[in-house]
Amino acid sequence: MDLVPALEEPLKKVLGPATAKVMAEHLGLHTVGDLLHHYPRRYEERGQLTHLADLPMDEHVTVVAMVADARLHTFASSKAPRGKGQRLEVTITDGSGRLQLVFFGHGVHKPHKELLPGTRAMFAGKVSVFNRRLQLAHPAYELLRGDAEETVETWAGALIPIYPATAKLESWKIGKAIQTVLPSAQEALDPLPDTLREGRGLVPLPEALLKIHRPHTKADITDARSRLKWDEAFVLQVALARRRHADAQLPAVARKPKPDGLLTSFDDRLPFTLTEGQQKVSKEIFDDLATEHPMHRLLQGEVGSGKTMVALRAMLAVVDAGGQAAMLAPTEVLAQQHHRSVVEMMGELAEGGMLGGADQGTKVVLLTGSMGAAARRQALLDLVTGEAGIVIGTHALIEDKVRFHDLGLVVVDEQHRFGVEQRDALRGKGKQPPHLLVMTATPIPRTVAMTVFGDLETSVLDQLPAGRSPIASHVVPAADKPHFLARAWERVREEVGKGHQAYVVCPRIGDEEEDPKKKKSPEDEAEKRPPLAVLDMADQLAKGPLQGLGVEVLHGRMHPDDKDAVMRRFAAGETHVLVATTVIEVGVNVPNATAMVIMDADRFGVSQLHQLRGRVGRGSAPGLCLLVTEMPEASPARQRLNAVAATLDGFELSRIDLEQRREGDVLGQAQSGARTSLRMLAVIEDEEIIAEARDEAAAVVAADPELTALPGLRTALEALLDEEREQYLEKG
Repeated sequence: MDLVPALEEPLKKVLGPATAKVMAEHLGLHTVGDLLHHYPRRYEERGQLTHLADLPMDEHVTVVAMVADARLHTFASSKAPRGKGQRLEVTITDGSGRLQLVFFGHGVHKPHKELLPGTRAMFAGKVSVFNRRLQLAHPAYELLRGDAEETVETWAGALIPIYPATAKLESWKIGKAIQTVLPSAQEALDPLPDTLREGRGLVPLPEALLKIHRPHTKADITDARSRLKWDEAFVLQVALARRRHADAQLPAVARKPKPDGLLTSFDDRLPFTLTEGQQKVSKEIFDDLATEHPMHRLLQGEVGSGKTMVALRAMLAVVDAGGQAAMLAPTEVLAQQHHRSVVEMMGELAEGGMLGGADQGTKVVLLTGSMGAAARRQALLDLVTGEAGIVIGTHALIEDKVRFHDLGLVVVDEQHRFGVEQRDALRGKGKQPPHLLVMTATPIPRTVAMTVFGDLETSVLDQLPAGRSPIASHVVPAADKPHFLARAWERVREEVGKGHQAYVVCPRIGDEEEDPKKKKSPEDEAEKRPPLAVLDMADQLAKGPLQGLGVEVLHGRMHPDDKDAVMRRFAAGETHVLVATTVIEVGVNVPNATAMVIMDADRFGVSQLHQLRGRVGRGSAPGLCLLVTEMPEASPARQRLNAVAATLDGFELSRIDLEQRREGDVLGQAQSGARTSLRMLAVIEDEEIIAEARDEAAAVVAADPELTALPGLRTALEALLDEEREQYLEKG
């Protein structure tokens, strides 16, 4: 194996233990190679200054600016009672705005001598507000002089790289450390095959690393970025292509439903016909189940598009073929719900005696962590004997104690709460690896699907079943127009008056301890108060605008039995209004609920709002979703809510969501570790690169699965897999 000695070199040998420790602890950088891949966030041009007017609050910033004015004040304080306290106030400017720097105590002497009006420097610190003005307290700074050898050398390039930094290590110190290790870039092994690199006109890796850290022109930056983006996209896609290739080599039992079995009986009982989409997706799944290597399919479907029906038919097909099917839900509430709806859909088919018995039925069992010992023992017994053809549960299903008679299919609901490791643990439960179907109601843009779920084939359900009603969504600006909020409660009463029910969703439960250290987002003018809480809200509504209606609460910290009881009463129509946290976000199905009021809607993500909204309009009556916010009209939060109100298309919203949040959040949620591996690649903007890299990767892996001819690619892959802590290549 070709190692890259220069790039493997630990930083503590090169930079000294103190700097290396900060880099390891705060930036996750351990080797010379790690540091070379710590790319600048942006570049400052000498003479063109950061816009001080646009500084973000509470963030660590680096600015290049000129000192306009510096004044030393003395004051009396408890430490210096005789007026001997000193405070240095320095005003810096960049033409667009001014920023105050402040130094206290013994810290004033050096800056007082050095920061004279007219001096230019780089300043780094955390932006805070004092007396309604932005300021940096005790910022670190580096003078930009043209005299000393070292600064001339360091700042010779017209473009000054600004690195993602931390309070313990400023951008220019990172820059200096990178200058120290930059010569090693010459030894970087290129992961891209020569033909690919030359065919696409990309610069070699050593050159890209030099240009990203020490660009002389903007063209240098562009060259380096396009090359480094390709690296990230390609290495990640090769990892996924290898995983797909390894999966395709695995054996699995082909599961073909028998002609007049459980599935046929089930279909005959359905009171409606399946949508075209459901039929098409079911066919893709049945074709996969009939092959002798494991299916790996991602089923994306809008809230209410009938994914559960498709998954249930796949499970019945496997039971018909003599196997067992397991469905995994992220929470107990959801597992109980899935269990209820599956049993309801199946009717007497869910009360089967023995598998393969004449009465066509099978047993459907529930397995969760909070079950009583006796019920749990019985469930485990039903699984190991094969009495139960279908089991629905939480990740309690993955525990060592759970044994199956013959596990043929695993259905996972809401993949982003369920990592690769758990998938592999489940795989080990079958005599041979079971088929896998992953469902998600979060619409995932194509590029994210290719990046995060690149090892899964994708099916999309984009039609809503007949009989689903449209949902009208409106933003209710509670601060500008309080009478709109009063009208919202009237609308809830009207819906209840028509015999329907409503949800009120709040961001918080209301019995938490306030965490004084929690950061508040500056965008929120409404931040003067904590987010609205379920317990307070339910109380206010029951005594105020919804007096006389049956109001109940539901949140994640309630005992599972209590949650279940509340949900049952609501589903039965005994409760008019359910005040809840986002526990109702996925899987709750009450067709009679037609209205939803989301309080502090600006505190939820776009996709989350879309998920929540999908809980109404599930019956024949139209749905209504009211997004209540106190955000001012021009704020980004309001624009986000307007976007949600304007469309019911989840894919459109997921793009907006992704553009507003950084990809890292989406990838990080979807798969542990993926966040760290993408530094250059922007999932939405670089759609073409990702798609092309996927094709190239598939071709490379098909021709040489072990990558014997590409040592550089093998090294990069090991680094990536090591970073993602995923041993899936060995797990096959």
